Amino acid sequence: MLVWLSEFSDTFGLLNVLRYITFRTGMATATGFLFVFWFGPSIIAALRVRQGKGQPIREDGPQSHLLTKRGTPTMGGLMILAGLIVSTLLWADLENAYVWIVLMVTVGFGAIGFYDDYLKVTKQSHKGFSGRSRLAIEGLIAGVAVVAIAYTATPALANHLALPFLKDVLINFGWFFVAFGALVIVGAGNAVNLTDGLDGLAIVPVMIATASFGFIAYLVGNAIFANYLQIHFVPGTGELAVICGALIGAGLGFLWFNAPPAQVFMGDTGSLALGGMLGTIAVATKHEIVLAIVGGLFVLEAASVIIQVVSFKLTGRRVFKMAPIHHHFEQLGWTEPQVVIRFWIIAVVLAMVGLATLKLR
Repeated sequence: MLVWLSEFSDTFGLLNVLRYITFRTGMATATGFLFVFWFGPSIIAALRVRQGKGQPIREDGPQSHLLTKRGTPTMGGLMILAGLIVSTLLWADLENAYVWIVLMVTVGFGAIGFYDDYLKVTKQSHKGFSGRSRLAIEGLIAGVAVVAIAYTATPALANHLALPFLKDVLINFGWFFVAFGALVIVGAGNAVNLTDGLDGLAIVPVMIATASFGFIAYLVGNAIFANYLQIHFVPGTGELAVICGALIGAGLGFLWFNAPPAQVFMGDTGSLALGGMLGTIAVATKHEIVLAIVGGLFVLEAASVIIQVVSFKLTGRRVFKMAPIHHHFEQLGWTEPQVVIRFWIIAVVLAMVGLATLKLR
């Protein structure tokens, strides 16, 4: 919103900085952090009063969680989303279609997660929104977003899949790309959701992946850098770096309260929204496959659940002591901080590998 003030830069030269995405990204990060840090205690207090017993803890999960996490309020994703939205509306170019597409998915997935959290808290059960209904609504929102992205992108890139390491290869999926893109967005949302099981485990890898895609969006949206790196230039996507900055700031503010022992949990409200946002940015920037690398930790968490379920149904045996895989390592004797910090390290390494694909062409 504030970007329009740059029109007065001839009179007030200082306002010219608002034309620069890098400046607005930095300011969005600062705004997101300060908003969540300032209003966080009030939001947590309100959630604690309204939720009473807090998030219900699964009886079939790690037994230590029944003691250490019982009574902790959930829906902390509202803090992140509030900081993200306020910061984005202040610092992003609101005439950019990609900004609104990403916000639509983020808010839509956040609403689904909020309803799921609401059902769990009010019923004091880990069973919330019907899985099939939830996936159907997520798929509808994601499909609409992919169609909007296809109409916003240049014709040469719409409905095409770009492959990392290969500079000139574009695979034309036609309108099947809508289904593919929706799968990426829904998959990302639910993968982050599965990762959110320990204090600080999900938010830091989300911020790492977001920082990576903020950098990718800035490069992809800049014709000079895109040409130099021999990646596909997608006009307008550079503005998504501002949203990424807003999320990083809001995420840092949330981490202040989510650090062990957590004062509040992100809940499905946050995890679904943030994962959906990452997936949408990946589709918009034509880096869907790179998301699987940068967000490899989320892929691993989701894969562990799929493997566990399939193995148990087919053979009656479990591959892991407990799924998602972070609980498996808890059962092996790793402490919660060990699991969290080691998974953070994995997230950093995977992000570096994913960013390396920008130059290896």
